[in-house]
Amino acid sequence: MSDSAATDTPRYARAETPLEARETVLLIDEKGREYLRALRPGRRFDFSGGYLDADDLIGRPDGTEARTSSGHRVLVFRPIYSRLIPNLPRQAQVIYPKDTGAFLVYGDIYPGARVVETGVGPGALTLALLRAIGPEGSLVSIERREDHVAMAQETVARFHGDAPNWRTVLADAAAGLREERADRVILDLPEPVPALSAAADALRPGGVLCCWVPTTIQLAELGAGLRAEPRFAAAQTFELLQRHWHVAERSVRPDHRMVAHTGFFTTAWRLADPAA
Repeated sequence: MSDSAATDTPRYARAETPLEARETVLLIDEKGREYLRALRPGRRFDFSGGYLDADDLIGRPDGTEARTSSGHRVLVFRPIYSRLIPNLPRQAQVIYPKDTGAFLVYGDIYPGARVVETGVGPGALTLALLRAIGPEGSLVSIERREDHVAMAQETVARFHGDAPNWRTVLADAAAGLREERADRVILDLPEPVPALSAAADALRPGGVLCCWVPTTIQLAELGAGLRAEPRFAAAQTFELLQRHWHVAERSVRPDHRMVAHTGFFTTAWRLADPAA
């Protein structure tokens, strides 16, 4: 639900300024439906209840309540991360906000960290990592598909802005990792085991490995791979389930649908090499 052509919008993290031309905003209609749209001059946004003109939104404050041509209410916000990611255009699976928190907290992604991620997809996790490491950190994204690299670059340009501390590498995970040195390594791969040795090569002693796999078969293979790699220890695995609630005046209950299983999150520590 996005205007993928709007690659020149301002930075995602913005000051308290009016909405600008070409900026990407989140529109929420009266039924709670969300639309990620770019405020291109002259553009019209159509809804089931009338339309809005982008020109009427440019220059208004973040958090504006607008009215369509038919009088229906539409809320206009700069998208926060948790509402941005589910609306991103993508040709690959994203790491959802509920899971991103696990990477940042259990992976201990800190300001100034050197992070390498493999399997970049549309760049959803990349955004969170860049915000977490800050300008003093560095991020390398290794991806073997050129179209996924292009998607990630577009996402970062739209919602983060200039990122001189971010570099993309078009390569297989194992080959790319052997050229890097990192405090944290993220393997977002369907088959991470072939990259474990290279991840151990890249990580400093005490560094943290984070792996994300969707199925129990892949999780079992990952567990066996970590046990076979003597440089990793203290592995932990968990999954996160998220259940939203419907909270109205006379109805407080769980939503009919929930964000259940998306994947298994595993961390392991890199041991120091034995003394010579």
